[in-house]
Amino acid sequence: MLVVAALGGNALLQRGEPQTAQVQRDNVKVAARALADIVKAGHQLVITHGNGPQVGQLALQCAAFSPNDHHPMDVLGSQTAGMIGYLVEQELGNVLKNELPIATLLTQVVVDKEDTAFQNPTKFIGPVYSKEEAHEKAEKAGWQIAQDGDKWRRVVASPKPTEIPDLQVIKSLVEQNVVVICNGGGGIPVVRDGDNNLQGIEAVIDKDLSTAFLAKQLGADAMVLLTDVEAVYHGFGTPEAKPLHTLTVAESHAMNLPAGSMGPKINAACNFAESGGFSAIGRLSDALALLAGTAGTHIVKEHA
Repeated sequence: MLVVAALGGNALLQRGEPQTAQVQRDNVKVAARALADIVKAGHQLVITHGNGPQVGQLALQCAAFSPNDHHPMDVLGSQTAGMIGYLVEQELGNVLKNELPIATLLTQVVVDKEDTAFQNPTKFIGPVYSKEEAHEKAEKAGWQIAQDGDKWRRVVASPKPTEIPDLQVIKSLVEQNVVVICNGGGGIPVVRDGDNNLQGIEAVIDKDLSTAFLAKQLGADAMVLLTDVEAVYHGFGTPEAKPLHTLTVAESHAMNLPAGSMGPKINAACNFAESGGFSAIGRLSDALALLAGTAGTHIVKEHA
């Protein structure tokens, strides 16, 4: 079956790790082994990934080099998607002994410039800071910031995807049994102008929501959202926390999870499940078990 797998930020950088190229490569090697299991089981695979830490780091580097030259988010997104795609493509190819073709595609994703998300930024990017440091940086750079756990981070607008102009290219590659790495960071955010031309816009599209949108457009059989926790939890972070094996769309929406953590994953999983696809959330190392229904949380339209 055709599987669309989304790698969370933990695939490259875990919280607190130094943002070095070697650390990211070491983490990608782990991700590549899990993804290879899906391919070895006989499934076709399309891979998407996040880029929050990387795009934030690159923005800081650009600002340090040229403080008066603002690098827009679409450009930063394309640069990080290329870098991450390169690492995933190479390491996955090594695990699979280069027996299958693998291709990374920089993917433009159209959003509506009137999307209300532009008035309410929620997407975390970049490193974490103390409250005092975050406010100081926000004042200097004109950022918007929000609390992320016990730390603070920069937030940007996260509009919904409405179109993937490169969809036919992705479909053609899948038809040729190519493992495709695309929609990096949720896709490069673009809008159409009055002449129907594409142009970049300052935003970061949620990777999970964009993955669900892509999976539906491709007619995928399954979508797995791979993260660093084994499942969706009831009462996460409390002594009464327990993993949930199955959730209906209605039950998922009723949980009212935070927008900056598991909330987008639940919304994306519900979105795909409502279309009739198999949808699961779980730990990266359990990728194949998620497809088998023996690990993680499975989002279903309704209980059987």
